[in-house]
Amino acid sequence: MTISVTISASILAHASFAIFDDIGRDEARRRAFEELVRPEYQQESLLERLVRLVREFFDGLLDQAPGGVPGGLTALALIILLIAALIGLIAWQARKATSGRRVAEGLFGTRERTADEHRREAERLAGESRWAEAIRERLRAIARDLEHRAIVAPQPGRTADELAEAAGAELPAFAGRLTGAARLFDDVTYGQRHGSPEGYATMTTLDEDLRAARPAALAGQAHAGAPPRTAAP
Repeated sequence: MTISVTISASILAHASFAIFDDIGRDEARRRAFEELVRPEYQQESLLERLVRLVREFFDGLLDQAPGGVPGGLTALALIILLIAALIGLIAWQARKATSGRRVAEGLFGTRERTADEHRREAERLAGESRWAEAIRERLRAIARDLEHRAIVAPQPGRTADELAEAAGAELPAFAGRLTGAARLFDDVTYGQRHGSPEGYATMTTLDEDLRAARPAALAGQAHAGAPPRTAAP
């Protein structure tokens, strides 16, 4: 992200130098960087900062030449294309960084806990109204419980979506709810969305229902009167 900001500031500075002569290249670059670090921008996202910088850049151009657009329409079109390319680059880098973080962290992050430990932590966080964290811990409890019951095989680096797919294949009646739980986990983990009491209640109810569920293969055997499978000695 720092590289993108540096590139955008540099290109805008060079463009301003080419279009009007009363601001030198170094001065234009300095002004661009000052725009990015102004205190009122600190709570804005990178994209919002860039949009604000672009808007003020064009305002400055129009102020410099009230009788028309400096440099003509060709120069203006070139600047617009450069800005569009920069915005696309920043968005691509943001998606790439998010995807890489998902692969690196997986569902469980870096800590090893049992299902009961995840549940206790989820309840503690919910008691403090830290809903996003509580939702994450509750889905981790679900995942650990499904692994412990051999409904899904343990898989290092597994994502919430992969858990929903694997568990849904064994428990088809829960496939839709598992997919929704995975989406909720991703929203509060990677989508920068806030959790809610309702979201946590949904995850808790799913956890409780899954603990009483049986895999499709075992349920089919019981319905047919076949003896249940037992673990090999």
